[in-house]
Amino acid sequence: MTPQAKQRVTRYRVVLGTVAAPVLLASTLVCAQQNAATDYPRKPIRIIVGFTPGGGPDITARYVAQKLTEAWRQQVIVDNRPGAGGTVGANLVANANPDGYTLLSVSSAHAVAPALYAKLPYDTKKDLAGITQTATSKYVLVVAPSLGLKTLKELIALAKVKAGQMNFSSAGVGSGTHFAAEQFQAMAGIKVVHVPFKGIPEAVTETMSGRVQYFMAPIANSVNLVKEGKLVGLGVSSPQRDVLLPDIPTIAEAGVAGYQAELWFGLLTSAMSPKPIVSRLNSEIRRIMSEADAKQRWAPIGLEPRATTPADFDKLVASDIALFTKIARAANLKAE
Repeated sequence: MTPQAKQRVTRYRVVLGTVAAPVLLASTLVCAQQNAATDYPRKPIRIIVGFTPGGGPDITARYVAQKLTEAWRQQVIVDNRPGAGGTVGANLVANANPDGYTLLSVSSAHAVAPALYAKLPYDTKKDLAGITQTATSKYVLVVAPSLGLKTLKELIALAKVKAGQMNFSSAGVGSGTHFAAEQFQAMAGIKVVHVPFKGIPEAVTETMSGRVQYFMAPIANSVNLVKEGKLVGLGVSSPQRDVLLPDIPTIAEAGVAGYQAELWFGLLTSAMSPKPIVSRLNSEIRRIMSEADAKQRWAPIGLEPRATTPADFDKLVASDIALFTKIARAANLKAE
């Protein structure tokens, strides 16, 4: 072989190696991820909840944890890390090892955070990705019986007379309960002061006492209190009345035309987690949500099981980020 021919062969081998190396690396990575999914889970799984116990993200997380533990014979632990509207917990998951063993249980508040905080320690869309939605629910605007209010129109009229003097509670700055109430006061044309609390139980307690005038409460945390007469429900946030509280009108029919706010829950993990593991989690949780037990367990507290693909859940989050950003800008809402 001539020297020129040898050079051509050498160059060909170099080029071939340059092209083949990335392909080989990608193939190796895919095989490794598939093997990891086959063995998954090999150790306990942790579900971070960015809120105090008792709320929707906690209720749904504990149900899923119980069912996954039973199905996979591997412990699934729920870890409550409340703070800053759920962003403390979200940051923990965003920075966790992306191996599919650290999950995040979220509510609609997850989509509120990027609309409210100028700077987050994580990128909501790039660092976290959906596994599946788990449930949907609604809010009930509640007041204390001691206030003597019977209708939503009475509350709105009082708020207009006492502009800036009345308060509403929430489960924290940036929580879903916060933004549902902000949306309500904007559409009702009233000015009410926001009083955030550590979580839903505290917000409910302060509302029952009458120290704050109203709370846009998740139905799961308020339905029994309304039935017992400890709270008065003035309107539900859904387009139709709720079967659990059929005598309470929707907020739209009670005087604020067009008002609607859905409360949703779901599970996320690191965006870098192996796709085969995410798919396995999605498949198993969708099976759990389709069982009759989930509907029977959740129906009495106003939760409706709802599972989606990871992509559809990501679309829901992105859509609500756009909605909440619009609400935050209109009301000039910001959080440090």
